[in-house]
Amino acid sequence: MSREEEILAIVSEKKKIEVNELSALLNVSKVTIRKDLDKLEARGLLHRQHGYALLNNLDDINYRLAQNYDQKRKIALDASKIVNDGEVIMIESGSTCALLAEELAFNRNDITIITNSCFIASYVRKAETVKVILLGGEYQKESQVNVGPLVKQVINEFYVDKLFVGIDGFDARRGFTGSDITRCDTTRTLATAANQTIVLTDSSKFSQNGLVSEFGFSEISKVFTDKHINREALAFLEKEKISVFTA
Repeated sequence: MSREEEILAIVSEKKKIEVNELSALLNVSKVTIRKDLDKLEARGLLHRQHGYALLNNLDDINYRLAQNYDQKRKIALDASKIVNDGEVIMIESGSTCALLAEELAFNRNDITIITNSCFIASYVRKAETVKVILLGGEYQKESQVNVGPLVKQVINEFYVDKLFVGIDGFDARRGFTGSDITRCDTTRTLATAANQTIVLTDSSKFSQNGLVSEFGFSEISKVFTDKHINREALAFLEKEKISVFTA
């Protein structure tokens, strides 16, 4: 785990911590800690306030990005291995999906990302070789994603091999689930323009049950998660002929 990832883990646990305390915990100078915090704040993963480091608002996608950051980063790196230079892919909004977009944008050549996530478009804006196609629609402020009928009108213009999506929960009866009905409807629309739909999620989602059914098991080809996925969920997914990759 890098020092920046250690900082995120500590701030995620404590919610708010003094810079001096962080310096002592990690045994590095306050100058070094401040530089690390500046980088993390620039990426939107936390913010600074009068000598403290704080988590973002709980409704903010940046807050979700900071949660289990190390695991999500490993999942994103694992998923990036199935994307080649020059490929056109689609990525739906979500914290692990944002980390995948970052990895591809900065470490692949000539990648094109089609997304309805304004957050992802902004997150990779400084990458020189990536091309981003942002799908318009009704803007959801907290998740920074475009949804609704306008997305449906535009999506017919595209077809890609891979769509990467996040989920909010898992139900052996209802499939993969989400928490927002409009966003789930939009994600299902995106899936009509892809050969395969691939789930990226940390293992905690397999112990949660979202409000809205999003995808049936037959609609998902692969799941990228972490090694802490419970055995029952893993066995169930494999029985459903879904390839599961654990980072």
